[in-house]
Amino acid sequence: MSLENINLGEILSSIRIYKNIEVEELAKDICTVDEMILFEKGKQYPTLEVLAKIAEKLNVDLSYFFTFSATGSFNYVVGVLDLIKKYKRDRNYNAIYEIVKREQNNPEFMHQSNKQFLLWHEGICIYYLYGDKDKAYELLKTAIELTNLNNNNFTEREIEILTSLAIIEKDNANYERATKLCLEAYESLNKLPHLIDFTLRLRVLYALSQLLTRKGELEESLKYSLEGIKYCINNESLYLLGELYYQSGENYLRSGCTEKGRKYINNAITVFELQENNTYVQLVKSEIEKISNNGNI
Repeated sequence: MSLENINLGEILSSIRIYKNIEVEELAKDICTVDEMILFEKGKQYPTLEVLAKIAEKLNVDLSYFFTFSATGSFNYVVGVLDLIKKYKRDRNYNAIYEIVKREQNNPEFMHQSNKQFLLWHEGICIYYLYGDKDKAYELLKTAIELTNLNNNNFTEREIEILTSLAIIEKDNANYERATKLCLEAYESLNKLPHLIDFTLRLRVLYALSQLLTRKGELEESLKYSLEGIKYCINNESLYLLGELYYQSGENYLRSGCTEKGRKYINNAITVFELQENNTYVQLVKSEIEKISNNGNI
């Protein structure tokens, strides 16, 4: 068979056989034996994370599979982007930074959109790993300017980067600047004809509500947290629902609306319990105790 017709499964199978490794041994601690067989037959494709573990066990470089594989069924770039997103959810910034540095000179990532994605996440890593706010801010601004020199009519990706900038400002107690950036992101979202990732609106609404609460603008904060709750319900999503209920409850409590406040706080606890997020359940209870001790309930 010519190289042009070799697919990922055939490459995987040939390396395993060459290394004299049984399929059961290769699958151990990575996936099921049935899944490994399906990978080799080309009937199912592994995630990039799973493929990285397979490559490590076979003692070959991950890129080996893509150098010789001509199949279009498994897109390396998409796989890398998905892996970075997964590590971001896990807050594994060391893993993200390692991927970013490895792929920066990869020709596949020279396209503006891919280069922007790497720059954005390099900035995030620089901030969380090394605390270098200025360098992180510079990288994020550069990432936006790669596709939007005029800084207007932001795309969905650019709004996400704008939100990252706002979070950095918030973490450094620059609440006015952070609020301005969040409002810019919110207004840009409302101009988009379509929103692919509905969770982006929830992240912006939650960030806005948090910031306004910290500034003491409780009524304005409540407007955004309640909008977020309604948006979650309309999209049948639990994403940030617990946090938005808590934020609304805190606003009500601080405004002296004790009954409403307790109702929303209890809703937050219920959502976190449904998600089996015991850490947040305890955190909410602890925060409410602090508010009570400060005489705000």
